[in-house]
Amino acid sequence: MRPVESYTERDVEPVEASPRELAISVLKGARRQLPVILTVLAVTVVLGLTYLLTTPARYTATATMVIDTRKVQLFQQQSVLGDITVDAGTVETQVEILKSENISLSVIKDQRLTEDPEFVGAGGGLVGTVIGTITDLFQGAAAPPSEFDLMRAALGRFEKERTVKRVGLTYVMEVKFRSLSPDKAATIANGIVDAYIVDQLEAKYQATRRASVWLQERIRELRTQASAAEKAVIDYKEKNNIVDTGGRLIGEQQLAEVNSQLIMARASVAEAKARLDRINDILREEIPNESVADALKNDTIIKLRGQYVDLAAREANWSEKYGRNHLAAVNLRNQMEQIRKGITSELQRIQQAYQSDYDIARAREESIKNSLANVVSENQLTNQAQIQLRELESNAQTYRAMYDNFLQRYMESVQQQSFPITEARLISPASRPLNKSDPKTLLILAVALAGGLVLGGGVAYLREMGDNVFRTSSQIEQVLQVNCLAVVPLVQDGTTKKAKPTLLPPQLSLGGVGLDTKNDSAVKAEARPKLSYVVEQPFSRFAEAIRGVKVAVDLHAMIKTTKVIGVTSTMPAEGKSTVASNFAQLIAHAGARVLLIDADLRNPSLSRAMAPAAEHGLLDAVAERKPLADLVITDQITKLSFLPSGVTAKLLHTNEILASPAMRKVIDAACSAYDYVVVDLPPVAPVVDVRSTIGIIDSYVYVVEWGKTKIDVVEHHLSGARAIYDRLLGVVLNKADVSALSRYEYHQGKYYYQKHYARYGYAEHHE
Repeated sequence: MRPVESYTERDVEPVEASPRELAISVLKGARRQLPVILTVLAVTVVLGLTYLLTTPARYTATATMVIDTRKVQLFQQQSVLGDITVDAGTVETQVEILKSENISLSVIKDQRLTEDPEFVGAGGGLVGTVIGTITDLFQGAAAPPSEFDLMRAALGRFEKERTVKRVGLTYVMEVKFRSLSPDKAATIANGIVDAYIVDQLEAKYQATRRASVWLQERIRELRTQASAAEKAVIDYKEKNNIVDTGGRLIGEQQLAEVNSQLIMARASVAEAKARLDRINDILREEIPNESVADALKNDTIIKLRGQYVDLAAREANWSEKYGRNHLAAVNLRNQMEQIRKGITSELQRIQQAYQSDYDIARAREESIKNSLANVVSENQLTNQAQIQLRELESNAQTYRAMYDNFLQRYMESVQQQSFPITEARLISPASRPLNKSDPKTLLILAVALAGGLVLGGGVAYLREMGDNVFRTSSQIEQVLQVNCLAVVPLVQDGTTKKAKPTLLPPQLSLGGVGLDTKNDSAVKAEARPKLSYVVEQPFSRFAEAIRGVKVAVDLHAMIKTTKVIGVTSTMPAEGKSTVASNFAQLIAHAGARVLLIDADLRNPSLSRAMAPAAEHGLLDAVAERKPLADLVITDQITKLSFLPSGVTAKLLHTNEILASPAMRKVIDAACSAYDYVVVDLPPVAPVVDVRSTIGIIDSYVYVVEWGKTKIDVVEHHLSGARAIYDRLLGVVLNKADVSALSRYEYHQGKYYYQKHYARYGYAEHHE
């Protein structure tokens, strides 16, 4: 049994779902939304198949070309424009050139694609036909397109179907073209490569031709300048009486020899100075190290240094053993000092020798300087003339070299104009493709399936998130913390037999004559058989669900008095009156004394359906105008007693009537005369009448419409009616769709009942 406290007062701690529980929840959600997922999947697959059936097949041909990195030089001649290094940037540049309009327009003109409907028409397929038809309708009788328009249209379609890309990090490029015709695709792909090669050759020819014209003009100027420079050299030599002896003057030879001697003398001075500086640095040390001693190649220093090192080792040993003041250690240090002085003396002798060498080198340098000055002064006039002559000769040689170089370039350019050589070459021409490239059947179907599953899953997820209604008994128990007494299936209209007269007197019977058609218009005639469905179809799931409510009432009666049972709901039209009527008829048909009271004074739909001609009822009993026994109508078959509401038109303060002591007296009288009193109450949301019945109702049965009543609405109104919730016997989930219920709770499904419970008399074909 549920606790007495309200579920709104419970401290519910959130529990994190485990991965297994989460996976099970996802699978359950997918099963619940399986029709939606399958519908979306079917739509996407149909769209994919429609696309495959209406899209014409296209074929892609591939031509492969390479930018050759080897420099092709005919007769070992260098290009006039220079060799361009082929790197990654160059290859990408060539890719863009292949994509340029110049190449595309060239192929379009060569292949006459402006006359091809594939390039200037609407295109193939259903979509293309529709677009073309619409375009023709809008254009009407407009002027035919010009040549420029056809060219631009063909260019747009051409660039859309053409693909050029570099193969990895290589110098190879793939040129692909897609067309409705495999032969046309191969022809155009090869045509793109051919147009590119021709464009490269034409570009080189034009550049070479322009270079040749410029070189020819430059050669004329250089020839004139070279001739004038050479004549100026000859005239200057004659004027200054300059005679060459083996290509050089005598003064020049002397000056070169003296200058060479001066360089050698300066080198000797620098060398002597370096030795002197080094020996001075060594003299500043106490004992030269081993490398310095070996560099000096002096046997005396090497020997003295060896003795000094040996004495130093012995002195350190004696000092460590006997102390520094020991006589032997002092003697050793004295000997070391003598050796140090000897080494210093030998180094000073070497220093004097180095100083002497340095002085001699400086004297020789000064002598050579004086000789150089004399030679320079003697040949000053000759040198001035020689300098001017060299300048003239340099100008002449420069002009002559430039003339020869430009002449050679000109001859090369003339020859290269006739050599069709490019860095690009076709290594794999495009062949006729055997299989279509588009549309890709497997890929389209895979995308359609994957997209359908994803889209269907998304739609299912949105439906699950927005499905804020009660659909299972576990939802009732988890959300409301009350028992779900039964899941009552929906009874379709027109499935039951024609209702028989069941109530007395005859003028008040169901389906009888003498009905008040004015009151009866509020309720559809075909809805009346639902009120006695448990009698008409006793072996139906509907009847079994009502029996479950009866069992729950009897079990609760063992613990607490449950004689007066109120049936209510959150909103109108949830089927509370149907549940109340069938519940009462089920108990009465079993032999118990049952009184069914229509206490919905604002909207007495049960009275209009079961006793449309009744003019007296509950209100008369409360007002004590008639005794209860005179107002009750009895069913002929089930012996159910029914107390209609009476005339309730424009009745005010119905809640006060239900909460009055007179109403309590009526209920007490009913309890004395009957075993069960079933009260059809108003819904909770529109009116407050139900809240005023807490003093007369022992237990409440709460009816919730399956798949329609919002969870938050039920929670809100139950939280505002605490007294009703505390006496709530349970919830009846009404109007359940059996076929859809199997996706939420398998054991509640129609197939499950037909398979396992049919042997017990279930007649599911009636529902």
